[in-house]
Amino acid sequence: MAKQISIITFTGRLGNLIGYRRNGKHFLRSMPSYVRQTAATRRAAQRFGMASKKGALIRSAFSGRLDAGCDSGHINRLTSALIPATGNNIRSITGFRFNRHTGTDRFLIHAPRLSHDGILYISPQALPACKGINSLEIKVIAARIHFATHQVVGTESAVLIVKTGEDFKGAACNVDVPGKGTLIVVLQVRGIQDHAPSCHTKYFAADIIAAEPPQPLPEILHKQTCPEFPRLKQLSEKIPAAASVPLLLPVIQRE
Repeated sequence: MAKQISIITFTGRLGNLIGYRRNGKHFLRSMPSYVRQTAATRRAAQRFGMASKKGALIRSAFSGRLDAGCDSGHINRLTSALIPATGNNIRSITGFRFNRHTGTDRFLIHAPRLSHDGILYISPQALPACKGINSLEIKVIAARIHFATHQVVGTESAVLIVKTGEDFKGAACNVDVPGKGTLIVVLQVRGIQDHAPSCHTKYFAADIIAAEPPQPLPEILHKQTCPEFPRLKQLSEKIPAAASVPLLLPVIQRE
């Protein structure tokens, strides 16, 4: 270990030297000529690399659709949750929270249920009263991701706004985004205060509620599933004020 005493200091790699900072002082060390890895460490590195790539794909699919900031540690948390998925256990990320401070279970006592035919059902239930919150914005975001080709095949979303402190009649929507790959569904809930979304983290939740690997079904059957439910439509603008959106729709619809 050597101390940097020049006027210009640096961190990072420079040739075969590595500059780093410790306790406010800059030091140098040489790069090792040989890094010894066991079979276990190589496998661990491969799993971490695969999880990082999957996490980047998921973030790119949902980052433009989520309407509030995620917590600062969500990237590392998502990567950790995806490490078991390197063995094709993609369902391990179900329940992941983009905002670790609040989950959708704070607002919906009964969790949504995804059927085998691609319909997401939100059961009728009493919505809890939240201080200063007049209504809830419920947003469903579905993405089809093909991890083998590293592509986001398609992403669609729909929104419903309901009043708090009242009985919610339930809703359903088709989240079966067409194409090949894994279907990932995120449920976002925001508190609305005086026709504007609350900025407090305790009134914003965005959870992965379903992660379904591709099903070995014929394409023609895939297209004919549940025609009575409208497919999610892509939103082209920000969600309007709560007063301008119909309340208590039986089926989540496009604005």
